[in-house]
Amino acid sequence: MSLQFADRLNNVETSAIRELFKLLGKPGIISFAGGFPDSAMFDVDGIRAAVNAALTEEAGGALQYGATEGYGPLREQLAAFMTGKGCTAVAPENLIVTTGSQQALDLLGKTLISPGDKVIVEGPTFLATIQCFRLYGAELISAPIDGNGVKTEELEKLIVEHKPKFVYLIPTFGNPSGAMLSLARRKAVLEMAVRHQTLIVEDDPYGDLYFGQTADDRPPPSLLAMSPLVPGSRELLAHCGSLSKVLSPGLRVGWMIAPAELLAKATMCKQFSDAHTSTFAQATAAQYLKAGRMPGTLAHVRRVYAERAQVMCDALRRELGDAIEFVQPQGGLFVWARLTGAGGKVSDGAAFAKSAIDKGVAFVPGAPFYCAHPDHATLRLSFATVGVEKIVEGVGRLGSAL
Repeated sequence: MSLQFADRLNNVETSAIRELFKLLGKPGIISFAGGFPDSAMFDVDGIRAAVNAALTEEAGGALQYGATEGYGPLREQLAAFMTGKGCTAVAPENLIVTTGSQQALDLLGKTLISPGDKVIVEGPTFLATIQCFRLYGAELISAPIDGNGVKTEELEKLIVEHKPKFVYLIPTFGNPSGAMLSLARRKAVLEMAVRHQTLIVEDDPYGDLYFGQTADDRPPPSLLAMSPLVPGSRELLAHCGSLSKVLSPGLRVGWMIAPAELLAKATMCKQFSDAHTSTFAQATAAQYLKAGRMPGTLAHVRRVYAERAQVMCDALRRELGDAIEFVQPQGGLFVWARLTGAGGKVSDGAAFAKSAIDKGVAFVPGAPFYCAHPDHATLRLSFATVGVEKIVEGVGRLGSAL
């Protein structure tokens, strides 16, 4: 018997990145391929204390079924967390808890995308977003970016031409680009949202992972935090957040802040998917935020990632020279680079990835991160899970693989 699968599966294929991970079982591989945080920096003691507090203070609530919108104490803590980041007027009822921010993207697809609808994304953008939106039949339009994020003049032309259902952006330390949308461009995005009555989806899993130690070195406010400066923009903005990169991916706790009508539809669809995000995980996250440990955790993680990013960038310049170009990241988990082919060196990211594996180092070629017109010379390197000595050794191997 041949199973007949849904037509929507014709729009997607297995992740090229997941396929790459099958090659990483080779002993001695130094991997810059992962897109996840370093488990060595998880605040295990703090999470253990949060688990104990959840089971001590409200075991019934933590272990029972819960509301689809989310566990009440966590929604309160997340509203306060967002308020602390400059997002005024965020109340618990303005957000729903999701099973990671990935589920928020899936809910946006379910509630907003009909087959053939156009959606604008950055080129490059998060691979899972491309797959998710295509699963629901979206026609994806690629908006060009540079080191300061999406090029807003080009983005507005695309909005006028295609009249998309919505625009999806990762403004702060994007995956894979690491780019940070400038303050001026953020304001321009909000203004064009109002001008063209276009929904903007802001995905912000990396915004707290900035490297600057002073207020002047920190990223601009999120689009959500800036929305009061542009009247009418808050009603055209959906903001997705996550604790995965800053606390623990295993908790699978994310959230979405959006207009009430969109939240209601998303909540309805979430009922069909999983009834609710794990109440035990939510209660643990609520107790962790309540205990006030997050600022210290973030400060430590930022220092470690900042050092690793600097070491990687210095090593790339030293070992690969003019054969590679990149903008040094100011936060996040990634260095996004482009092979120049200088001196007759390899200029194709996929070919370079294969030779790098042979030398004992792995990274992700950049082409899969584009929904259209891929730049095959690009690649993504993650510094998050590798210590500084291994970073130096791994980049040295990259140099020998050119």
